[in-house]
Amino acid sequence: MRYVFRQQTEHLRSLLRSFPAVLLVGPRQCGKSTLARRLLPGWTHLDLERPADLAVMAADLEGFFDAHPRSVVIDEAQRLPEVFSVLRYVIDRKRGNGRFLLLGSASPTLMRSVSETLAGRVALVELTPFLASELAGTARASDRWFWGGFPPVHALREPGARGEWLNAYVSTFIERDLPALGLGLPARRLRILWTMLTHIHGNLLNVSDLARSLVVSSHTVAGDLDVLEGAYMIRRLPPYHANVQKRLTKSAKLYVRDTGLLHFLAGLRRPRDLATWPRRGASFEGMVIEELAGLTAHRLVRPELFFWRTQAGAEVDLLIVEGRRILPVEIKLGAAVNQYAVAGLRQCMKDLGLKRGWVISTASERRRLSPGIEIVPWSEIASGKVELF
Repeated sequence: MRYVFRQQTEHLRSLLRSFPAVLLVGPRQCGKSTLARRLLPGWTHLDLERPADLAVMAADLEGFFDAHPRSVVIDEAQRLPEVFSVLRYVIDRKRGNGRFLLLGSASPTLMRSVSETLAGRVALVELTPFLASELAGTARASDRWFWGGFPPVHALREPGARGEWLNAYVSTFIERDLPALGLGLPARRLRILWTMLTHIHGNLLNVSDLARSLVVSSHTVAGDLDVLEGAYMIRRLPPYHANVQKRLTKSAKLYVRDTGLLHFLAGLRRPRDLATWPRRGASFEGMVIEELAGLTAHRLVRPELFFWRTQAGAEVDLLIVEGRRILPVEIKLGAAVNQYAVAGLRQCMKDLGLKRGWVISTASERRRLSPGIEIVPWSEIASGKVELF
């Protein structure tokens, strides 16, 4: 499989010029190690999942950094929490940017260590599985919706082999990765919950309903959701609250972030299964949201994502917020979009005083639906060439 250029490459390179250390996080197997080796081939690379590398560092951390004061990549850094306090000392002793790149899957230990120990010394970058725009122009582009974005999936050709990989990924995540992070959750309960989430994908999250179905407390389910979200498996999209004279929804919307995992856990095994799946529209919606989240991450400054919904039911799927700029986005699977389908978008624009909004659909060309509202083809988003603001 040929190397696929990652859109976060230049952002990561820029941060290395501005900070002593950069932390690159994301789900396991999303391509963090590959990107690091591609971008920094001359650096010293250590993987703390390798017993030999872990032993070298754990034996004498200060001595290791005395011998390697810069140009070091540490993969799975959360495996050795002590590294963060030592790095603080090393960075403060001799200032200089672009010295260390840390890679890690999110965990309470990792994020707490960074926020408490390396605040102001490290920049944070999230790497996702392949975006559609990263696969644009390749033979794998047409597989992105059904099979998701994990690179090892796209290295396989047969549907059976891809399904086996996804199954192994779920099992390994639950049975090995979480216990290794100190999160010993019951594997069976977590897998059932994860599967249940495929049926509410794109809907408002009701933790009490999930708790009743699992016969556990709401607090337990909330904790399990925190784990899945912290590991980049799910997204809880928060509602947007503004000072308008309307009652707005307070519950988040739930999405399984990778469509490959979404479809596999929902029991879909072949691309043709998607055509008759009742959640097909919600699947498309989630894919578009993840694509836009990826695009905003490296194009905008501190972007925030929300959805908008009133208690009366008027709704917009996504609000992209950068400071005082807001772009409302409605997502429709299908080429035909009429005025009635965007009533919620018009209401949102009126209430928030916005002059433009998008409807992303599978239409073949961009066109204006009404003053301020444009229909934007998904193909334009997937090409990565779209301008947000």
